[in-house]
Amino acid sequence: MSYAGPGFEPSQPRRSLLRRPLAVALAVLVLGGGGGWFVWGAVADDGGGDGAGKSLSSGGYEPLTPISPPALAVPSEAANSLAGKVVVIDPGHNPGNFKHTAEIARKVDIGTNSKECDTTGTATNSGYTEAEFTLDVARRLRTILEQQGATVKLTQDGDRSDYAFGPCVDDRARIGNAAHADAVVSIHADGSAQGNRGFHVILPGAVHEGAADTRSIVGPSRLLGERVKAGFIDETGSEPSNYIGGGTGLDTRTDLGGLNLSTVPKVFIECGNMRDSKDAALLTSGSWRQEAALGISEGIVSFLRGS
Repeated sequence: MSYAGPGFEPSQPRRSLLRRPLAVALAVLVLGGGGGWFVWGAVADDGGGDGAGKSLSSGGYEPLTPISPPALAVPSEAANSLAGKVVVIDPGHNPGNFKHTAEIARKVDIGTNSKECDTTGTATNSGYTEAEFTLDVARRLRTILEQQGATVKLTQDGDRSDYAFGPCVDDRARIGNAAHADAVVSIHADGSAQGNRGFHVILPGAVHEGAADTRSIVGPSRLLGERVKAGFIDETGSEPSNYIGGGTGLDTRTDLGGLNLSTVPKVFIECGNMRDSKDAALLTSGSWRQEAALGISEGIVSFLRGS
């Protein structure tokens, strides 16, 4: 991925309307509460998720402990702006997958062919896993969207009460379908070669085979993807992938079960390349993950409002 320069000191991005009430609310919390306690590590850099659970390299996984952050003091119109809207967030992979390699290797039907139920995902060279990353961003994103009145469902929350592994890619699609979601976003991070940098949004291609029929969602999914791309750039300052999508930040695929089997607008976002040292420095930063969640939320909100 390519950023503003070798050291990645991006210019200050345009502040979105979504971010202004959040900034005000944070100021209120600091001044009024006196504790300097920020929403879900929004400002503090956790140095790679040290408080988010063990990585594979530490010999096991300790489930991430959900935190209930204090409510932000957002304007009433913003708090209700997504009332009646349903958003499903799909944190890619599962922290428990590595303990269930046989189960996740089981093939499932994705319409065009069969594919593994799930995979363990990738990790940084230091052992911070994709599953940890996606779950952290998903939780931050849920908080932001719920504060605006949306009904938000995660496909899995890493607490073992829902799924010890997976869910499988076909079940991930069904969860969004059953919720009659207005938008679904699957969060990932890539595992490409060093020097490959940037993010990209994956869109569903037109598929009509077996159980898969994406024809009705191709158009709205593309619009959702374009809005998520714009929001992500706006909030993180990141540039589109330099190795996928020809610099557009968009990639259309017909080989992903989570997209093929969806009947509601859905996209994937690969937030960066965990195997590139510069991207890994961003992905392991708590403050950057908050920016990523804000960017994705901005795209979702824009899509749902039709603006």
